[in-house]
Amino acid sequence: MYKIIGADGKEYGPIAAEVLRQWIAEGRADARTRVLAEGAAEWKTLAEMPEFSPLLAGPPTPALPSAAVPGAEEPKTNPLALTGMVMGILALTLCICCYGLPFNVLGLIFSALGLLQIKQDPAGQQGRGLAVAGLVLSSLSILLAVLFFALGVARTVPDILRRIQAH
Repeated sequence: MYKIIGADGKEYGPIAAEVLRQWIAEGRADARTRVLAEGAAEWKTLAEMPEFSPLLAGPPTPALPSAAVPGAEEPKTNPLALTGMVMGILALTLCICCYGLPFNVLGLIFSALGLLQIKQDPAGQQGRGLAVAGLVLSSLSILLAVLFFALGVARTVPDILRRIQAH
């Protein structure tokens, strides 16, 4: 009988050698899988166990997605990262009429918070690309707003100068 550590980091077993051979054939266990034989004191990899080495002689099997591992959960998309990207899109879209406010500021905040949460729990959360997109879009919206504001001010400067000279 054997116990193994699955790709999800959880312990499975005790299981019979035949079941473990079947898991190797199915790709659920590979040479890197940690195994504890009944009565043994130390965990070993399957590659270190002579009774399983003939089954592992072929090319290494690709890791299965976590959905194929019993009990493993898929990482969830971080809602703040998604919200940050949506805010960035809105900010860029509304940049001409209202300088993207308040969407560009909210996009920066939500995206930054989403990145922090993903960094704290990389195994349980995904969406780093969404958060980065939100940061880029929101920042671009702010830059365009500054540019539009500066162009608006620059257009009025000649009028102001003429009024000053007229007095």
